[in-house]
Amino acid sequence: MRIISGFFKGKKILTPNDNKTRPLKDLTKESIFNIIKHSNKFKINFPDSFILDLFSGVGSFGIECLSRGAKQVTFIENYHGVLSLLKKNLSNLKSIQNYEIIEKDIYDDNVFINLNFKFDLIFFDPPYKEKNIVNLLNEIKKQNILNKNGIIILHRHKNEQDSLPSSFKLIEQKIYGISKIIFLSCLD
Repeated sequence: MRIISGFFKGKKILTPNDNKTRPLKDLTKESIFNIIKHSNKFKINFPDSFILDLFSGVGSFGIECLSRGAKQVTFIENYHGVLSLLKKNLSNLKSIQNYEIIEKDIYDDNVFINLNFKFDLIFFDPPYKEKNIVNLLNEIKKQNILNKNGIIILHRHKNEQDSLPSSFKLIEQKIYGISKIIFLSCLD
């Protein structure tokens, strides 16, 4: 797995040897970033963007955002099997300091309360069998952590049928292999 574009293009991203983690495949990641770059349905300007990477694993998505010049990336991960790899992947970028790692369970009641930013892009990459997506989306809405024109990108198994809260609008959905990528916006 490598960084696709930007300042650190081609740099290797360390991945775990266990089967509890499912790193985002390079082809899927590249497709997501192509949609972000070329879509006329939303506008993300990385140099001005604050990114929240939920279930961040080894940090593949957030690191790609940093490589493309994101202003700040916040990683939330609590699985000890990947935390050391996430930290090593970030330290391998040397000069980058515009990130934060929050080592908490995403379902802790106060995980979103103390965030320092409103986010332009929130990326979810939960385990495929994760069933609490609706609760997390509702909490994002309740805590008002998504900027007005921000987007949420959700990575799911193509056969997973998540019901979305009525406060979110489906912008686009794409299938790549066994992955389904869902782009959402928050309704006012």
